[in-house]
This record gives sequence, structure tokens and C-alpha cells, in this order.
Amino acid sequence: MSQWERFSDTFFNRAVIIQYLPDIYHGIWITLELSILIVIFGILLGTCLAVLRVYKILPLSFCIIVFADVFRALPPLVLILIAFFGLPSAGIYLSSFFVLFIILTLVLAAFSEEIVWAGLTSVDTGQWKAARSTGLSLNQTLIWIILPQAFRLAIPPLTNRAIAITKMTALGTVIGVPDILNQATTAQSFSGNASPLMIAAIIYVIIFLPLVIASRWLEEKFSWRKA
Repeated sequence: MSQWERFSDTFFNRAVIIQYLPDIYHGIWITLELSILIVIFGILLGTCLAVLRVYKILPLSFCIIVFADVFRALPPLVLILIAFFGLPSAGIYLSSFFVLFIILTLVLAAFSEEIVWAGLTSVDTGQWKAARSTGLSLNQTLIWIILPQAFRLAIPPLTNRAIAITKMTALGTVIGVPDILNQATTAQSFSGNASPLMIAAIIYVIIFLPLVIASRWLEEKFSWRKA
């Protein structure tokens, strides 16, 4: 067997791929479902927390800052393991899917809060004063004048962070979430062949490469500059 045949048999074994592709295909939907839910709820929660800081309620702002700093500092894998293996000791039992969803949503929310808050604070104070002088309330000024400008500034870093967090769904394999990587590693263990892992890598590229390209386009379109 030549070197190329050996490489092909190891990473592109047709029989192994055909046998385990349905399982990996099932993992694709789990990964997509998790990714969509995490992005939606993570960015929404982070935005709400950033907006709450605008009202300058000191105890609340302090709690939000602590939350953001802690969840940005701790490795997501550590949080996932603590939640999945530690919470049952306190009588709280959560499925592996829900644990992964909650932890990655909170991590994305922590980063989103800081990004949106940076966007809010970068809007010139003159914008606030001008809007209030026309008779708009604080809430109306925030919703109709400030937030649209803040989001324009926040879109590129939010997109990049969302992509980084959604790729972390692969961490769910350590607690048994049947995502792409989990299905591929299980297939690799049973088959003794690396072809399932290669297929998983190709699928990740197909899923995330368009998002990376889109984020580059958004970064160029909404360059970070003062509103």
C-alpha cells in the first residue's frame, strides 16, 4: 500500500464514512440548534444587561460587572463541568444539552454586555442631550436614538464573538451532547479509523466558513468609529 493509499484509507475511508454519516448528520442538527439558541439568547441577555447599566443603579451595575468579568475570565469548559457534575450534588439535575446551552449563553451574554456597553458609551453625550431637548424621555432616547448607533458599532465584535462561542458547542462532547464532534469521536472509537473526524472537520468548515466571511464583510461595513 502506497503512502497516499494509506492516507486515503485513514482519513477518507468510504465504507466507514457511509456507515457513520447518518449519525454525524444527526449531530449537525444538534450543533445548529444549539448555536442558534445560544446566539439569540446570549446577545439578547447581554444587550439587556448593558441597557440596565445605563440607569446607573449602583448595586445592579456592580452585579452586572461582576457577572461579566467572572464569565469572561473562567474557561467555559470549567463552567460546563462544574454545572454538569456539581449541580447534582445540590439536587439540581440538568440534561447535558441544557447545561451546554445555559453555560455558553451566559458566556456569550457576558461578552455581549461589554461589547454593547462599549457601543453605548461611545455614542457622544451630545446625542443624549439633543434627544432629551426635543422632549423624548430617557427610555425613548435610549431605544430610538442611542441603541441603533450603539448596535452599528457593536455588530462586528458581536459577530466575531458569537462565532467563537458557537464553535465551543464542541465542548459538549465531554458531557455527552450528541453534536458533530461527539458523533464523530464515537464513530472513530468504534471504527478505529479517523475518517469520521475528517468528515466532522469538513462539516465545521462548511458551517462556519460562511459566517467568518460574513463577519469580515460586516467588520468592513460597520467599522468601529465614534458615532
